Amino acid sequence: MEDNQNVKIDAIRRQLSACGQSHLLSFWDQLGPAERAGLVEQIRELDLDRIPTWVETLVLHAPKTPVGHKDFQPASSYGIAPATDAERRKYEDAVKLGKELIAAGKVAAFVVAGGQGTRLGFDGPKGNYPISPVRNKTLFQIFAETIKAVSRRYRTICPWYIMTSPMNHEATVRIFESNDFYGLDRGNVLIFQQGTLPNFGFDGKILMADKASIARSPDGHGGSIRALARSGALADMKKRGVQYLSYWQVDNPLVKLFDPLFIGLHAIDGAQMSSKAVIKNNPKEKVGNFCLVDGKMTVIEYSDLDDSLAERRNPDGSLVFRLGSIAIHIISTDFIEKLNTKGFSLPLHRAVKKIPHIDSRGNPVEPAEPNGIKLESFIFDALPMAERSIILDIDRAEQFAPTKNATGVDSAESTRVMMVERAAKWLESAGVKVPRKPDGSPDCLLEIAPSFALEPEDLRAKTDRIPPIQPGDRLYLGGT
Repeated sequence: MEDNQNVKIDAIRRQLSACGQSHLLSFWDQLGPAERAGLVEQIRELDLDRIPTWVETLVLHAPKTPVGHKDFQPASSYGIAPATDAERRKYEDAVKLGKELIAAGKVAAFVVAGGQGTRLGFDGPKGNYPISPVRNKTLFQIFAETIKAVSRRYRTICPWYIMTSPMNHEATVRIFESNDFYGLDRGNVLIFQQGTLPNFGFDGKILMADKASIARSPDGHGGSIRALARSGALADMKKRGVQYLSYWQVDNPLVKLFDPLFIGLHAIDGAQMSSKAVIKNNPKEKVGNFCLVDGKMTVIEYSDLDDSLAERRNPDGSLVFRLGSIAIHIISTDFIEKLNTKGFSLPLHRAVKKIPHIDSRGNPVEPAEPNGIKLESFIFDALPMAERSIILDIDRAEQFAPTKNATGVDSAESTRVMMVERAAKWLESAGVKVPRKPDGSPDCLLEIAPSFALEPEDLRAKTDRIPPIQPGDRLYLGGT
């Protein structure tokens, strides 16, 4: 048995040596059987054939962006409202089809929830962060209640797929179990982990977390494409007859999870992966930019878009590159299956980070300055691989409130303000008087549960259940 183990480790040594990573076994003689087995498994999970290319193109040298490409144009989109009679009819047909697809169980929810609440000053998975303005419901609870309300409205089952990361998977499972899956059938909620990628020093060597562990990080939200297949989620979708995934990131409580118009336009146009967009507030707003590169839908990060392009304006004063990416997509399941054919990979991106590790003598190192490279993939890099892709503009006040920081821009504070303002507008559209301060902001705290209303129109039939709202009130509208 020992001879066989030696033969195996000798083969692994040769593989590692061939890609310049033989140091991963530097402490082999100091490890016990369980530690050796764990390290071998980690090495086997590495894509050793690609590591030399990653080192050369991503670690030792920063890659060039496609901004300078010859055929680089702004993308077009469907507007928030139809612009012509023909488009109005198309929107009506899309809404009808979208509702039919939801009712037929052809649409599932998919949230990427691998992040921690560190920037929010919160210890735990970001999805467990309490965000609603009156009841302090967590992000997970808001999404669960929305899925339950949609399932009830359409008399169907809307399965929910949740991608975690190694850092928060077990905690996320415990949260769902302790909350009895927020009233959802646990058989219709699948929680699975994304993959990881090794961390590199600036010299191209993979860093070790300890003598028996490779320093690794989650492979980014783009890792969801591969994780859907590896986890069995894609097979589960095929068994259920799911054809479309409604994709969003866990930090956005305003997201419209099942949008008939968006789903219907995607289906009518035969798209494989589609996106929602906001009109940028300013040329350098920190969102990706939707562009066409050689006719293919592409997202260029705000930091990679040259200032001359970012500032370019149309004759009417509007930005040429005006469409901002907000990580809300409809993805066809057959496209996900196609992307998981042999040899598939999304391009990787580098991030210079402070990475704890051990040195060549096995001593722990806690860097005070960035000391290495983390790699990750982005979901929007699948867009150029789609044969057809559409964009739908949305009103950010209705559907986009990223919760990334404790205070300031894109914060829990700003999100709650947006949730209250949206609730106020919904109520006013139904004829309910909402007290407002001299600056126009609501003079009350409002929260509308998904079980009470999924959209403004739902409130018009329930005005008799809405009490008069006085200045300073804290009003929660819940129930069925």
